[in-house]
Amino acid sequence: MRTLVHLSDLHFGRVDQALLGPLRELVERIAADVVVISGDLTQRAKVEEFEEARAFLDSLPGPQIIVPGNHDISLYNVLRRFMRPLARYKRYITDELEPVFIDDEIAVVGVNTARSLTIKDGRISHEQVAGLRARLAGLPPQVTRIVVTHHPFDLPEHFEKRDLVVRAPMAMEVFAETNVDILMAGHMHASHAGSTAARYQIAEYAALVVQAGTATSTRGRGEVNSFNVVRVEPQRVEIDRYGWDLVGGRFALVTTEKFVRAGSIWSPHSDGMLAAGL
Repeated sequence: MRTLVHLSDLHFGRVDQALLGPLRELVERIAADVVVISGDLTQRAKVEEFEEARAFLDSLPGPQIIVPGNHDISLYNVLRRFMRPLARYKRYITDELEPVFIDDEIAVVGVNTARSLTIKDGRISHEQVAGLRARLAGLPPQVTRIVVTHHPFDLPEHFEKRDLVVRAPMAMEVFAETNVDILMAGHMHASHAGSTAARYQIAEYAALVVQAGTATSTRGRGEVNSFNVVRVEPQRVEIDRYGWDLVGGRFALVTTEKFVRAGSIWSPHSDGMLAAGL
């Protein structure tokens, strides 16, 4: 089994400072195999915000898989936005925009969906999809394949379709071809876990979507600050969602969701169904 801590939308520049210490301590205790941060490390891509984000990342255990978000591109400095959109991100966070972690149980591949030509929407290119196919080619079948982006490939029905990654259907076909198991994202400041089966009707394939809320931003959009702990086995994934307990001054376990795989199809299961071997 492998354990991943999934943080997203830190938004340094609009951070609730009271959350940083308890979050850091809990992540340390969880002792994850990989810490995933799915974008928007800053609020306005300012130097001081990146410096704060860097200091926080340095206080967390590794290895870390980090991808940029739309807030990590300068909004008001037009020259910087279009000529050097992720220069500060590369300087302070990492110059690897599509990082990879692979061991004998999991393959975690980051994909940059942030673009300077749009304010908040995300995109994936044909070249990126081809690169992802190459990275996953030849992996043993028992390795669980995980793709990390800032922008989501799937969301519940009450969200707008425009919130999804541009060219998502094209990418999903390649995800099916390469047996991608889990799609981890952020951006919406809303927690969610589910199957892609309803939106993408691909024969004998459905990935598991794991959406993280904002871990530390003051912009909760009606949801408490939260993050995910994802425990991965070849045929089973368990997702613990931790939410901020204002009274207790700590992150507390809110829900646990379980999913199992049949072939290349991930679907939710109850404990009773799991015990029955279904």
